[in-house]
Amino acid sequence: MEAAALPWWIWPIALFAVTFLLGIVAVLAGVGGGVLFVPIVGGFFPFHLDFVRGAGLLLALSGALSAGPALLRCGLANLRLAMPLALVGSITSIAGALLGLALPTAFVQTALGVTILAIAALMWRSKKSEHPDGLRPDALGEALRMHGVYHDPASGRDVEWRVQRTAAAFFAFGGIGVLAGMFGLGAGWANVPVFNLLMGVPLKLSVGTSGFLLSVIDTSAAWIYINRGAVLPLIVAPSIIGVMLGAKIGVRLLRVAPAATVRRIVIVLLLVAGARALLKGLGWWN
Repeated sequence: MEAAALPWWIWPIALFAVTFLLGIVAVLAGVGGGVLFVPIVGGFFPFHLDFVRGAGLLLALSGALSAGPALLRCGLANLRLAMPLALVGSITSIAGALLGLALPTAFVQTALGVTILAIAALMWRSKKSEHPDGLRPDALGEALRMHGVYHDPASGRDVEWRVQRTAAAFFAFGGIGVLAGMFGLGAGWANVPVFNLLMGVPLKLSVGTSGFLLSVIDTSAAWIYINRGAVLPLIVAPSIIGVMLGAKIGVRLLRVAPAATVRRIVIVLLLVAGARALLKGLGWWN
């Protein structure tokens, strides 16, 4: 009732302000904007969750599309590595989007809360390796030619890479696609650990390929939301503008901001937003 009593133009302005801050924090923490956008906006704004999830996918997609060509040109994203996994992720993201729109909103809200809390725990415990050692390349990865060399500008040397546990990675990206489509989170938070820790891909190549991969997986799921009418310009436009402008500030602050402090802030935000989504879905905090 209080939300309905406010003028309609208050909400786009508030959305722009919140997403501007999310854009800054997302860059500093190295996470996609969607993983913060959906639980925070879905939990604290008076928008139906379907519209928030559709906007979250377009939010992640816009950032990925702007970064994808540059990542490919500089060699920090690899098509041979991305495309087989993107095919699986795209198919399952469509299934996830259809599933998310078919299930009751309260159930999806509860599942979103559980997922966000799990992501916060994963971020807290995850470790990343710049250049994984002790790799055992498998036959499937070799057959798909998932190997190559990329140039690392920071060290000034060429880095040779190969992959392992390729079959397990296909199953992992299938699950990531379902979550991306169902919750509109994007998938950068999960892509990088799978590339880096499961497959043994160097960290920089993992991050770059993950950014490109989002543009493929999120596009498939986004079309489902657009076709169902679950995309509102009133939500999407201020959100994308806010995140993009915030990301520009975040890039400038990245050089001086303590990474550990920013990481803790993001984890706290995810815990609060995840708890809010969980309690809202259970009907304990409306």
